[in-house]
Amino acid sequence: MDDFLLKVNILGNVFYVLIFIFGLCIGSFLNSWIWRTYANMRILAKNRSICPSCGHQLYWYENIPLFSWIFLRCHCSQCHRAISWQYPLVEFFTGAFLVFVFYKNIHATVFNPWQLFRDCLFLVWLIIIFVYDFRYQIILTGVIWVASVVGFGINVALLDMNPSSLILGMIIASGFFYLQYFVSKGRWIGGGDVRMGVMIGAWLGWQSAILALFFAYVLGAVVAIFLLLRKKANGETAVPFGTFLAMGTFFSLYYGPAVINWYVGLLK
Repeated sequence: MDDFLLKVNILGNVFYVLIFIFGLCIGSFLNSWIWRTYANMRILAKNRSICPSCGHQLYWYENIPLFSWIFLRCHCSQCHRAISWQYPLVEFFTGAFLVFVFYKNIHATVFNPWQLFRDCLFLVWLIIIFVYDFRYQIILTGVIWVASVVGFGINVALLDMNPSSLILGMIIASGFFYLQYFVSKGRWIGGGDVRMGVMIGAWLGWQSAILALFFAYVLGAVVAIFLLLRKKANGETAVPFGTFLAMGTFFSLYYGPAVINWYVGLLK
């Protein structure tokens, strides 16, 4: 690992540029995966990517992450319909957040390659959850269970995290959502939020899981108030809460312990 860190230092900013480009490619794949999953199409199809509007198979130069969208002026070259802003935004932010993940891990007090690997997986899953729930208001059950099991396994087996804390986090976070689901008979939140509570606890442990929920609710309230004031929503508008949970989870993954220590310090 010392050799890896030495090479990173030698490459300097070039290393992070390469990571950003790699992130663009991952974001492009995630865009395709999300659309094909919703459309019930084969994920690993032999054919090239297609235009969602007219089915035109994209040429190689129309399938370059981010740059093709700019080159095509955000319109399909055949049907001339607008290409959703989702595609360049997901590609860009996947690249940007991947750079952030690498930077935070490489500059940590102790560099652990397994933690970097775990965080990269977490980032991919959170992007899928965020985009899919934002776009279709569905939290994919399969993604949640795989992420929960793999995340728990990596935390315990490879990162020596306390399994009791993780299990307690799963109980607290999922139980919190289940109580709301039970009382409201499914009107306030859906079953996907309950399952996502299991994932958050398995990833973060009980303390950071509580912070993730708190941050998600605060952020959701701020956005809701803004939309109500702009008359873009009303009391009946459905809220894709999985998007806020994804952001809260990512925040707590990196800043949870620091915020908790700061808060505990205030109580002393």
